[in-house]
Amino acid sequence: MVFSKKSFLYSIVALIAFLPSVVLANPTEPASENTEAVAKENQDPKAEIKEQIDEVKNHHVLDAHSFTLLGDKETGKEYGFPLPIILWDGGLHVFSSSKFDEGKVAEDGGNYYVLHHEKIYKTDATGALTEHEGHPTNAKPLDFSITKGVLSMLIIALLMFLLFRSLGKSYSKNGGVAAGAGRFFEPIVLFVRDEIAIPNIGEKHYKKYMSHLLTVFFFIWFLNVVGMMPFGINVTGNISVTFGLAIVTFIITTFTAKKDYWMHIFWMPGVPVPMKFILAPIELIGAIIKPFSLMIRLYANMFAGHLVIMSLIGMMFVFKSWIGSPLTFGLSFIISLIEILVTLLQAYIFTMLTALYFGSAVEEHHHEEAHH
Repeated sequence: MVFSKKSFLYSIVALIAFLPSVVLANPTEPASENTEAVAKENQDPKAEIKEQIDEVKNHHVLDAHSFTLLGDKETGKEYGFPLPIILWDGGLHVFSSSKFDEGKVAEDGGNYYVLHHEKIYKTDATGALTEHEGHPTNAKPLDFSITKGVLSMLIIALLMFLLFRSLGKSYSKNGGVAAGAGRFFEPIVLFVRDEIAIPNIGEKHYKKYMSHLLTVFFFIWFLNVVGMMPFGINVTGNISVTFGLAIVTFIITTFTAKKDYWMHIFWMPGVPVPMKFILAPIELIGAIIKPFSLMIRLYANMFAGHLVIMSLIGMMFVFKSWIGSPLTFGLSFIISLIEILVTLLQAYIFTMLTALYFGSAVEEHHHEEAHH
């Protein structure tokens, strides 16, 4: 194989490291029940359905501090499991997210916290929030909690470690022949090496980048596949995650770039001196922006794909007709099939562009020729 254990583990750790309910009060008077019943009768049924669809869409595409698997609409109960809340607020505060169940105020070490739209705010024992233009102004502690997105990344990282560790062992035991699940993944590893790394980086330098390229490819692919499941896991549709992936690519490109790379940014050969002063800032900005285009591309494609599918499924409940519902179901099914292809395509594109940036960083130029 062309990747080592240390560099492979380093890439996984680096990726993870950078990746830094309305409460219904019980009525005490019969009059309040009547008022609530009248309000429900006067409410537009379609508007209520649209609100429910928006809630489901938000649950699917947004991160959360607890992992919900199923929900019962009749009882309002959700079935899942809580996740650890880790806060820094004048000290370390660790407790379970179950303390926030049903809009409760969480108390730890004499401090009170409330969960509002999946953001944690400091408050008092009553859980009151001060708002300005619809946004809470309460102080927010530093939140290092294990959300469902973080948990998903940890599981995928562990899966990748076990998978490729067994693949590496099968190579050493069987004289370079893959066994078990490695027979499926070996052609993909070779594809990344022969069709992505070598053509874009070159035979001379590609080996030192293979660990990162393989990690990025499988990490994004596995997370995209998990995001297609109906558990509300949309990790690559979270811009903070794609930012972490982009910043790792930028750091590796910056610290492994050769002298020629920097010279072609700050003092381009074959360009008139006055133009060099004009082009240098532009080239520098471009070098910074290019990796972050990866961030936007991956985030936008995955986030939009999930929203489109969830919106089409929701339209079936809005139309409620023998023509509209089957049509939207069929369309959502086709889009889902396309999205399965997109999960692999986005991993390929991200890895390909990453290899291009690495290749430009180690490219050897012949300065006797004119450059632009």
